[in-house]
Amino acid sequence: MESEEDSIKGRFVDKDDLLRVLESYDTENLAIGVVGSHSALDVCDGAIDEGFKTLAVCQKGREKTYSVYFKSRRNPNTGVVEKGFVDEVMVLDRFSEILSPRIQKQLIEKNTLFVPNRSFSSYCSMDAIERDFAVPMVGSRNMLRSEERGEQQDYYWILERAGLPFPEKITDPKDINELSIIKLPHAVKKLERGFFTASSFEEYTEKSESLISQGVIAREALESARMERYVIGPVFNLDFFYSPLSEGGLELLGVDWRFESSLDGHVRLPADQQLALNESQKTPEYTVCGHNSATLRESLLEKAFELGEKYVDAAKKHYSPGIIGAFCLQTCVDKDLNYHIYDVAPRVGGGTNVHMAVGHPYANSVWRTSMSTGRRTALEIRRALEMNELEKIIT
Repeated sequence: MESEEDSIKGRFVDKDDLLRVLESYDTENLAIGVVGSHSALDVCDGAIDEGFKTLAVCQKGREKTYSVYFKSRRNPNTGVVEKGFVDEVMVLDRFSEILSPRIQKQLIEKNTLFVPNRSFSSYCSMDAIERDFAVPMVGSRNMLRSEERGEQQDYYWILERAGLPFPEKITDPKDINELSIIKLPHAVKKLERGFFTASSFEEYTEKSESLISQGVIAREALESARMERYVIGPVFNLDFFYSPLSEGGLELLGVDWRFESSLDGHVRLPADQQLALNESQKTPEYTVCGHNSATLRESLLEKAFELGEKYVDAAKKHYSPGIIGAFCLQTCVDKDLNYHIYDVAPRVGGGTNVHMAVGHPYANSVWRTSMSTGRRTALEIRRALEMNELEKIIT
């Protein structure tokens, strides 16, 4: 009988085919490519720092950030970037067109090494990313699917096998007897959250019916929602990097945290104003709209590294070759200073733009220069080229 670990094998682009593409590349003229959304600015900024060209694949109507406002200007004589950091913009009618053979051929002709972000794995078919996307990818192609809650081997599956802490699951809403969070997609904003909290079955019923009537969530999505005990405490996104090129390859680059609308607006209101809100305003939404930087008290740092090490080890065991490059463990810290992992990003995190140009505090100190996630990714490509081991960081 096929094991759980074996069930993910055999559905990916053949590594030998990727290596043949890589062999066709002019490695003196590589382009770092990324979908123009999410954390693309950080990826492009960091690539410029390490001397690479950059390419953003954008959707029509959403391209000006990359084609105008952060467009690079290079000195015509030296090629040195004097302003901006996006060299080339490829504008498509839909993001998903990046999977077409025509666009893939263009990317390959441009010697593109592709860095996946959440927008890439959200707007494009996961099956096609795994089986048909022939552009060499810097990162863990075979782990992107683990981010999808409800998949057989989602991130809860690997967290459990790694022995990592995560909030207790609730299987029946009738069992809700303390503050809990219900996780499901937003009915209208397809890439956003329809999350809500409840402390009892009665509150769960009242809030869910209200949100369904407002069109915020769909009843069918509610039936498959993930329900968890709510961990009361600050949230920290631990922005890690794992290098297969180095011994002891785990680095904690930095930490960020989120601004969420309309949640952050609710918590700024006095209690009497919160109680006076009408039905459509009463329940906050959890749409991420920005990030800020943070550091951890030093007694929490070793615990953070332990989380990262366990995740790396489990990834190697269950998702060979394991995690490559940037990943993010999204955590809450409870009153006893224990971490609880509530989400995992097996790629560049969503909050890394806050560190572009200035770098992450921890990574800057380790590397003795400004080192963002984007630059650390580009540095890994640079090191792989110098070591003639590019195949170790692409999938």
